[in-house]
Amino acid sequence: MKTLRFDSVGGASGDMILAALTAAGADLDTVRSRLASLKLEPFKIVKEQVADHGLQGIRIRVAVPEHDHAPHRLLKDIRKLIEDGDLSDRVKAQSTAVFERLGEAEARVHNATPETIHFHEVAGTDSIVDIVGACAALESVGVDAVRVGPLPVGCGTTRFSHGVMPVPVPATVELLKGHPIVQTEERGELVTPTGAALLTAWRNMCGGDGREQAAIEASGNGFGHRKLQGRPNLLRATVLDDAVGSGTSDRCLVLECNVDDTVPELIGSLCVKLLEAGALDVFTTAVQMKKQRPGTLLTVLARSEDRSRLIDAVFAECTTFGIREYEVSRSTLDRRHEEADTPYGKVRVKVGSWKGRDITRAPEYEDCVRRAEEHKVPVRTVYEAASRAS
Repeated sequence: MKTLRFDSVGGASGDMILAALTAAGADLDTVRSRLASLKLEPFKIVKEQVADHGLQGIRIRVAVPEHDHAPHRLLKDIRKLIEDGDLSDRVKAQSTAVFERLGEAEARVHNATPETIHFHEVAGTDSIVDIVGACAALESVGVDAVRVGPLPVGCGTTRFSHGVMPVPVPATVELLKGHPIVQTEERGELVTPTGAALLTAWRNMCGGDGREQAAIEASGNGFGHRKLQGRPNLLRATVLDDAVGSGTSDRCLVLECNVDDTVPELIGSLCVKLLEAGALDVFTTAVQMKKQRPGTLLTVLARSEDRSRLIDAVFAECTTFGIREYEVSRSTLDRRHEEADTPYGKVRVKVGSWKGRDITRAPEYEDCVRRAEEHKVPVRTVYEAASRAS
């Protein structure tokens, strides 16, 4: 598995992301050929070798004819433009998802719907080239997951088509909700809506669990066009090969509550619903509560993005008056499935590995149940046969 990590010192924009990917190994000629299929006005992608604060890297400039006003396109127009291009299904899906995130953010800011929003700055040829080109470059690098470090933001104000706005602009604030930021003293916009939409869309689509160990395969610096006061206007992209590492480490939430007046059958059905709603794990523990009343401790392990949905389910399905929550770290084994041939048919076996060595093997219970029912034998008989065969 390969992971791409973005680390920013000077912000993030569409051209900086494309530059960082190019510096990390993306084939810019392939990106150019894919972009040439889009029905846009003539443009040219100019690649420059630059240095800033003693660091070397690449800067990308999209040269287009000057206009008084950028074209105003609706989301449906941009979807069609992307769909008609000679692009892979993956690039089409990711490019469309980025524009949809932008549309949703603008819609929340302006109290409208994504389909009725008129894109302004991001509807221009240069912005479309940045977004679609960055998605094509990401595909060229060939990674399975994207991770994004904290993003620096500027201060002060900037002028947009709607007038003077605070920095970060409202659309960027919407896009970065839930993502860590670092406040700087740099005046002006560091993270643009385009940059925020690209990075957060990739992070959501491609996953991003961190590995205990990984080898740096490639790294590249992408520079923006602004000269900042106290830092380089730099975004770094690093390709990490996780094959040398093992196991996965991530952060998740624990939600828990004590219950002593809910029918046990309802707690059982709640556990099933929580797993169906995205919980990573759900379990109960017998506890002694006030006045030595017997009770149940319900514990839910969850991803942070599933928090609200799971809390809603707990409050709806049991009688608790409160839910505790706290963040924890977890480490998990790398997992894969193999098939074991048994006298009762094939059974999937889950294999767990740690630091490059297989240490755990477990037949899948559901497969064992199905084979046992088919052959009218105990489930244990199939389970033990699969364990021996694997």
